[in-house]
Amino acid sequence: MHKAVGVMAVAVLASGCASKPVSGPVTAADRVDLGRISCDEVVQPEQQVQIEMIDSLMSRDRDHAALAKLEDQPLSSVEHWLRYGQLKAATGSLDQAAEVFNALVDRCGTGESHHGLGMVLLKQDDVLGALDHLKIARDRAPASSQVRNDYGYVLMLVGRYDEAAYELRTAMELSNGQGPVRQNLAVAFLLTDDEDGLKWMKREYEFSADELAYAERLAGHFVR
Repeated sequence: MHKAVGVMAVAVLASGCASKPVSGPVTAADRVDLGRISCDEVVQPEQQVQIEMIDSLMSRDRDHAALAKLEDQPLSSVEHWLRYGQLKAATGSLDQAAEVFNALVDRCGTGESHHGLGMVLLKQDDVLGALDHLKIARDRAPASSQVRNDYGYVLMLVGRYDEAAYELRTAMELSNGQGPVRQNLAVAFLLTDDEDGLKWMKREYEFSADELAYAERLAGHFVR
């Protein structure tokens, strides 16, 4: 009799355990659920350390490692989500990157989110769609040299060379002559026959003869 009661008690205990919901470990898919996108611009000190590590990996073309590190922690700010979209694009997942940036545009509407979506659309050969979003990005983040550079580049793709030269010269000054804007601006000056502009680049930013020769080769790809 006592044995039967003991067996019944065990069965009840087992049944009780089975009825409780089991919550599994948090996965990367949980952390990158687009329904959890945060527009919070406040980054806590420990989160800033993580972002700096991600940026360091990205600067060394370690995009896959950067993405893995990012997916290992909750994406708790808009800065995390922007990098997630960038890294999805950089590692070849353009459709997923577009989903991320579309969600960021809809929910946060920042210049950075429009910039990210514009660059993804450009990689997908949607030049006019890219132009629209880069124009919004330029209006919302006018002091970003990267946004101005990318907007100017796409303006050249659609044959709007004078506007491109204006945007790219602004980007050149904002970045103090550093980065790909050097070549892009030289191309824009060549396409607009702006000899004074090229002299200005040589005088103010030590634009070299080799750089000019390369820009001349690039300019041929933009002539419509």
